[in-house]
Amino acid sequence: MVLPNRLHKGDKVGVIAPASPPNIDQLNKAIPFLESLGLEVVIADHVEDVHGYLAGTDEERLADVHDMFARPDIKGIFCAGGGYGTGRIADKIDYELIRKNPKIFWGYSDITYLHTAIRQKTGLVTFHGPMLSSDIGKDDFHDESKTMFHQLFFSQPLTYNESLAPLTVIAEGEGRGELTGGNLSLLVSTLGTPFEVDTKGKLLLIEDIDEEPYRIDGMLNQLRLSGKFHDAAGIVVGDFMNAEPSKRKASLSLSQVLKDYLSGLAKPVVAGFKIGHCQPHFAIPLGVEAELSSNGTLKISPGVK
Repeated sequence: MVLPNRLHKGDKVGVIAPASPPNIDQLNKAIPFLESLGLEVVIADHVEDVHGYLAGTDEERLADVHDMFARPDIKGIFCAGGGYGTGRIADKIDYELIRKNPKIFWGYSDITYLHTAIRQKTGLVTFHGPMLSSDIGKDDFHDESKTMFHQLFFSQPLTYNESLAPLTVIAEGEGRGELTGGNLSLLVSTLGTPFEVDTKGKLLLIEDIDEEPYRIDGMLNQLRLSGKFHDAAGIVVGDFMNAEPSKRKASLSLSQVLKDYLSGLAKPVVAGFKIGHCQPHFAIPLGVEAELSSNGTLKISPGVK
């Protein structure tokens, strides 16, 4: 495990778009928030590029990733948005460069692929949290979400409890291990690749957006058959926004699907965490030790040093 250095006021941070083109208006609205934290924002060269559904070609997006990790004056890297595309560059990343230049890396959704690849190739702790264009630049960005950025300036543990939102216990127990995971569809897309998510002895986070119950069913089944639930020390079920049936009139509910796959596990499984495509969004470090209990608490070690 490699902890990145904490941020200080006056530090420079970079902004990249390693997936789909961000909404530039919303990105511009979000930058003052980072500046309000005392940070100087540097926009990578290709953030405004558009190549179909990608924010520039693979080579351009890769160049921004490498440039921001290589620059000694950049102390943290924030993703403008998600969408699609990070898996396309995962096998081209210079992981030795990242290993030699560990720093804060922040994003979620499609960025899950990079979180998984970077952590498993380098040991670097990364952060699953709201992004500039996708979240911060929108009118509904929650005050509670804003406070989650404070963890980048101080080495402090996090505790999630039901004061933020009600939780549902799917399986009883207590589990401890490295926190891993993120967006469900991205985790499934790593299976059978050199970046296949490793859940052995770890707490697995899953969340997603705009996926119907039958689609979630299929992805959970794939994780089950690949042994990922068996290997895990516990399951943290984040937010599944808009998980409503539209193609099929007759459907299982999301809660029924989750119960089918997770209720029989002999380990803690707790649902309802406001982690994912939601507001407020409880941002967390991935790759640190955490403890999940079916009494409704998730305790997470600090993500910076």
